Amino acid sequence: MTLAMLAGLSIASPAVQAQAAFGGGPAHIAAQLMAESTAPAPGKGTTIAFAMKPEKGWHGYWENPGDAGLGMTVTWTLPKGVTIGALRYPVPETLLISGLMNHVYEGPYAVLANLSVAPDVAAGTRLPIRVKAEWLACTDKICVPESGELALELVAGDGRVVPAMQARFDGWRGHLPRPLGAQATYQIVDGKLRLSVPFPADAQARDVHLFPLSDGLARFAAAQKISREGDRLLVETQAGEGFKGGAAQAVLRTGDHVGFLLSAKPGEVAAIAPKGLAGTILLALGGAILGGLLLNVMPCVFPILGLKALSLAKAGGDERAARREALAYGAGVILACLALGGLLLGLRAAGSAVGWAFQLQDPRIILTLLLLVSAIAFNLAGLFDLPAFGGGGRLVGKGGMIGAFWTGALVAFVATPCTGPFMGAAMGTALVLPLGAALAIFAGLGLGLALPFLLLAYLPALRNRLPRPGAWMGRLQRILSIPMFLTALGLAWLLGQQRGVGGMTIGLGAALALVLLLWWLGMRQRAGRGGWLQVGVGAAILLVGAAMALPARAPAVAAANEGAVVAFDAEKLDALRAANKPVFLYFTADWCLTCKANEAAAIKRAEVRMAFEKAGVTVMAGDWTNADPAITRFLEAQGRSGVPLYLWYAPGKEAQTLPQLLTPSTLTGLVR
Repeated sequence: MTLAMLAGLSIASPAVQAQAAFGGGPAHIAAQLMAESTAPAPGKGTTIAFAMKPEKGWHGYWENPGDAGLGMTVTWTLPKGVTIGALRYPVPETLLISGLMNHVYEGPYAVLANLSVAPDVAAGTRLPIRVKAEWLACTDKICVPESGELALELVAGDGRVVPAMQARFDGWRGHLPRPLGAQATYQIVDGKLRLSVPFPADAQARDVHLFPLSDGLARFAAAQKISREGDRLLVETQAGEGFKGGAAQAVLRTGDHVGFLLSAKPGEVAAIAPKGLAGTILLALGGAILGGLLLNVMPCVFPILGLKALSLAKAGGDERAARREALAYGAGVILACLALGGLLLGLRAAGSAVGWAFQLQDPRIILTLLLLVSAIAFNLAGLFDLPAFGGGGRLVGKGGMIGAFWTGALVAFVATPCTGPFMGAAMGTALVLPLGAALAIFAGLGLGLALPFLLLAYLPALRNRLPRPGAWMGRLQRILSIPMFLTALGLAWLLGQQRGVGGMTIGLGAALALVLLLWWLGMRQRAGRGGWLQVGVGAAILLVGAAMALPARAPAVAAANEGAVVAFDAEKLDALRAANKPVFLYFTADWCLTCKANEAAAIKRAEVRMAFEKAGVTVMAGDWTNADPAITRFLEAQGRSGVPLYLWYAPGKEAQTLPQLLTPSTLTGLVR
């Protein structure tokens, strides 16, 4: 038989079809063993391939399968003078199932290997190639071990390659990772992996993903942050467990089944500054100022702002005094925001997973605010006189400025729990900016919060529009006590949410005792006597005693059925998305007024619930009332540092971030 006839026979019948290991039926991933040349030249050789073709819905695995799965194993039976190198896999795809990352192939693929023929093999020598191959075929629900005994009949010859076969192998080779040709560098600090890859600035890279080959280099399912700066590409993710250090290998995907094989050595890896840093800072600063301005309409802030306006009205034409108090008030607001922001950044630097408004996740802080707001409410109602909030009418002098300063500090403390419009993205950006820029964002929030009063003080045209002092001021002050009483009621409810009925009872009892002290103070003030020292000592004793008496945790209660709302779980979310189920995910907290308003006005409306049920939408809620590191990490991954956050996952698509103010039509429109 001639070499040409042998070549034609080999191409026509290149392999035995694979069989499933269980049941003996056809494999879910069909395999063929093929050779680029059926007449490999002695001293050279050829390339062989396992051509794999999964059935629809099935997938095979890369050499490092990820959190689950198994790559291909082979056992060769070779003639004398023939050797075969290691298997070479194409760049894989990612498949996340129930929180487990799989490195897979969901369509036809080929695993290649180099076949070498010794120089002393005579031309015309038959070269029978036999292999027992085993692999794993899986769907998103089941896996089946499969195997096949495959064969090739080659003849040592001139190495001629049929053009059609060469084109086919060239296509397969194009999906193999190419050697990078430059050394990468990695650094692992505090469980975080940072990998710097030399990569030309003009080279295209999309859908970038790092596939570790070294065990323990990276956690497969962790999110990967990709950044580029000049001729450098940076991958940041969570480090894996059990990594031994030293040289590491990985495949970097830079396109559809296209990537590079890289080798990395340990070393110092610098972070990449965000592109357009100045523009990012200015945009975040603008959002913070605008967000702080909008916080003035919150029920716990507006009454105090109204009182400051009354103070200006009482000041009449004393412009210098008005400006002094406005500056003191603004300084109190801004410094309080800076203190909260600095504490937040410090806690995060120490490893705590906290976000904006972290202070309201501590029931002792809630208790403190409950007593403060109760005191403010009863002051506005006329029970006693508190100059710091306008009751005494002193605008000039040391006492007035000190009172204005602490008024501003209190406003910042009680107004910042919720992230309103424009503010969420600004606070999230602040957490990833350099320290100085981050503090500038927090100061911008305070400036926005203090801006109305500063404008009244520094623009005589606005101040002159204020009504003249009169008896109406006392009536307005008492009207303004109503939203403060409602705020105190909300804080008591929040305390109950965090520490149960027992915690709420202790809080209300402490507030009642404080009111009795203030009533006693008011009686003494009307008689021309003082009593602030006694009230201060008594309030401190009440606060410390009540904080110590609070239950350690809320009692366990059965969860109420709120329209089949699913509690946030990252793995559950991944499973729903993998099953192509639509998901509406929202993050809330009991202390977030914007969150509760959206829930009442949109999320929990009957028409929205019916529309979601009809479309098969899973509603998932993350409750951030108490500190939850998992929620904090998820919010941070979305570029946010606080609630509310509303995400819509359409089947097979990435998350769509919804506005922070929702309407029923906004939500029902998602499923139309």
